[in-house]
Amino acid sequence: MAYDFDLYVIGAGSGGVRSARFAAGFGAKVAVAESRYLGGTCVNVGCVPKKLLVYGAHFAEDFEQSAGFGWTLGEADFDWATLIANKDREINRLNGIYRNLLLNSGVTLHEGHARLIDPHQVEVNGQRYTARHILIATGGWPQIPDIPGREHAISSNEAFFLKELPKRILVVGGGYIAVEFAGIFHGLGADTKLLYRGELFLRGFDGAVRKHLQEELTKRGLDLQFNADIERIEKQADGSLKVTLKDGRELATDCVFYATGRRPMLDNLGLENTGVKLDKRGFIEVDEQYQSAEPSILAIGDVIGRVQLTPVALAEGMAVARRLFKPEQYRPVDYNMIPTAVFSLPNIGTVGLTEEQAREAGHKVQIFESRFRPMKLTLTECQERTLMKLVVDAETDKVLGCHMVGPDAGEIVQGLAIALKAGATKRDFDETIGVHPTAAEEFVTMRTPVAG
Repeated sequence: MAYDFDLYVIGAGSGGVRSARFAAGFGAKVAVAESRYLGGTCVNVGCVPKKLLVYGAHFAEDFEQSAGFGWTLGEADFDWATLIANKDREINRLNGIYRNLLLNSGVTLHEGHARLIDPHQVEVNGQRYTARHILIATGGWPQIPDIPGREHAISSNEAFFLKELPKRILVVGGGYIAVEFAGIFHGLGADTKLLYRGELFLRGFDGAVRKHLQEELTKRGLDLQFNADIERIEKQADGSLKVTLKDGRELATDCVFYATGRRPMLDNLGLENTGVKLDKRGFIEVDEQYQSAEPSILAIGDVIGRVQLTPVALAEGMAVARRLFKPEQYRPVDYNMIPTAVFSLPNIGTVGLTEEQAREAGHKVQIFESRFRPMKLTLTECQERTLMKLVVDAETDKVLGCHMVGPDAGEIVQGLAIALKAGATKRDFDETIGVHPTAAEEFVTMRTPVAG
């Protein structure tokens, strides 16, 4: 049978665009359908605008610390509307770049909602198209729990478009999105509370990292409330919100922001017209080659629920394009040693195993840790401390994990990720000459283990 396209991609986020572009570059006839915005979550309501807001929030402490270096500033004044307008302009620019990337690659762009009619056919804007392969890359969507008054809460989707900065805000959740946004709103001057139903946020991160960040955020005046969960939200006559917690306490606020997880975006996709199966969490079930139970349909990125990070979706999209249209260049995605950052204030950077994971996996470990006040702060009143930690296999000397809480942690850990990916030992770290004076040099000067 002759198909309209060799590959039809549903979703123009990072993974979908990468797969489409490279497949077209390999000579395939490719189309992409997108119903919302080019660039997906990351570019529009995720990592890119969030990082811009983090930069904005950081200026408050820069102004404060500048006095120690001889600067005298007038009274600083922050305007939320200016930040959001400038952010929107940059996102619009990136949308245009994504459009040009697709069109210049020879990809056909269909702007509309695509629905599967059968395993080889999609419908967009009333038109039907056939394809040898269909790739689902529709990403995820924030979830707000079904509690009374949930309609008064917002998610990360809406947070980027608030008309004004709330005077008081409750951020609900214990994952990286909750922690990042709590830092953003607090840094920009909002009275911010972070509520999490568990004992301590950032489950899955190294224990020392979690505890250290808790201490630093508390020092900064961020109100952290653990073992706290919302029962209901009620709108008051003056427009404010009354939040009742499950322990009976009542909190008054102007905004409730939920960051309590994301679901796969499969709404009205027509999966019932195919043999695609979902796993018990509701994500599309795929094999090692991203093929679903329906042989002609593949899926990548957040919609498969593996590692929900933009660079991972990019790697998966590339792998699909190569396997289908340039098999001699195909190599599987390696999910080991994926570096990641949390753009909290201060930042977290991490790669490899946590101490807890290493012990659980049966490694006999040595732990190297350093906590210090960064050089930049020595002329200021700020008492923030940086944490650096290495998890080392005591028998092989191999560095299993590297963790940091402090300024530019993501920038520093990216380079170290290459070393860990290459199998670096603690001796390799010790024999590397540091760049002085930097915080990063601390990773190659830790000599005495703190635990084993």
